[in-house]
Amino acid sequence: MTWRPRLTVRLRLTLSYAGLLVVAGAVVACIIWLVFRIVPNYPLTAANPRDQEPAPTRGEILHLVVTLSGWALGFLAIIGLVGGWFLAGRMLKPLQDITAAARKAASGSLDHRIGLTGIRDEFTDLSDTFDEMLERLQQSFEQYRRFAANASHELRTPHAVMKTMLDVAQADPEHQDVPQLVKRLAETNQRGINIVETLLSLTALSNREVELDPVDLAAVLRSAWPALSAEAAESGVTLSSDIQESVVEGNDVLLHQLVTNLVQNAIRHGGGAAEVTVGRGRLVVRNDGAVLEPAVVRTFVEPFAKSRYGAGHGLGLALVDRIVEVHHGRLELVANVDGGLTATVVLPEVDA
Repeated sequence: MTWRPRLTVRLRLTLSYAGLLVVAGAVVACIIWLVFRIVPNYPLTAANPRDQEPAPTRGEILHLVVTLSGWALGFLAIIGLVGGWFLAGRMLKPLQDITAAARKAASGSLDHRIGLTGIRDEFTDLSDTFDEMLERLQQSFEQYRRFAANASHELRTPHAVMKTMLDVAQADPEHQDVPQLVKRLAETNQRGINIVETLLSLTALSNREVELDPVDLAAVLRSAWPALSAEAAESGVTLSSDIQESVVEGNDVLLHQLVTNLVQNAIRHGGGAAEVTVGRGRLVVRNDGAVLEPAVVRTFVEPFAKSRYGAGHGLGLALVDRIVEVHHGRLELVANVDGGLTATVVLPEVDA
């Protein structure tokens, strides 16, 4: 393996600057030499030749031009090397900052930002883009860490509860209400199944593209309405609706899950009333309840985020947010002034 010297960008730029100056100087020197070489030589004769010193010959003048040009080219080469080295270093300083930030990011430190200031150019654009990428990566990694910690906790809880119930039953089997024990075990087991199924749905939506077709959002809500009305009646919640035809670009199965999750969230985490409105590519679900802080509302779309007034595993709105994303729509969560939450889903509407 042959060794090759490493020419840095700074050194290559320096050599380029110096070479350009030397070449430009050489071109000028050649032009001057050609002028003296080509222009006719008309000797000057004095009135009294004995009083006149001999004039320099053309050869002597050309020799002087060549000598001075050589010194000038050497001076230009030195100026080009020294000036080019400092100029290239100054120009490449932002690139060194970006490289240092990239190395820190590669080592796992994502909280460093370049924050390049000064005249807007390609380097500042690259710096801003790199900072935005680091910001998004940091947010993603923090979200995934919270997700992993919460997922392990949520999946461990049902198993711990079932183990406790079984330990109690095993310690005193004769005084156990077996039907009640089986019912509680089934409910706890179903909770674990629901968590796993929702996690699988989130993963599936993250790893595939969804084929979108014209879907009547009003028809989707009508098909889910009987089950939702029954759950609302069982929970003592008054559920009302205002349904108008609205054809959107979507997937029927995913939109059914979206509608179900949003309305169930309003029923289970609200007060005594919930209202659903469909029309013009919009699905609005409003419920009453406790007054919510805007900062808390922004966390509801994170996996396992829970409100302080309701139960559940906190995956419903996270799944809704992902479904809206694959439909190229928008989900807005707004805390009502008088309490409760208003969730608005905006989807691309199909032109009639």
